[in-house]
Amino acid sequence: MSTIKSGQLQAKSLDVPDETRSMGGSGQLQIVQLDACTVARATFQPGFRWTEHMKPVAGTDLCQVRHIGYVVSGKAMIRMADGAERELCAGDAFDVPPGHDSWVIGDEPYVSLDFVPREG
Repeated sequence: MSTIKSGQLQAKSLDVPDETRSMGGSGQLQIVQLDACTVARATFQPGFRWTEHMKPVAGTDLCQVRHIGYVVSGKAMIRMADGAERELCAGDAFDVPPGHDSWVIGDEPYVSLDFVPREG
């Protein structure tokens, strides 16, 4: 059963996503749509770097998407346009504003959950 909905209760499995997107060949997004938000599971392989793999696709120098989420496993470094950096590790909750680069640290895939509220 992929969707359970009763009044305000909703549940969907990211193992049966509404949509799957390739992220520059070294990453993948599995996306489910809920009434209140979009949830995406991002999986990036070792060696992934946004400015190398996604910049040509996005057409911007840095990622211009705000990310609010939770790191499930692995590690990634975030560097903002002003040079500020932060390492994200398993167990971290995060709010990363637009205007950043990111890359996987180490030999383990980086897996996070992103939550995008619906407007309106």
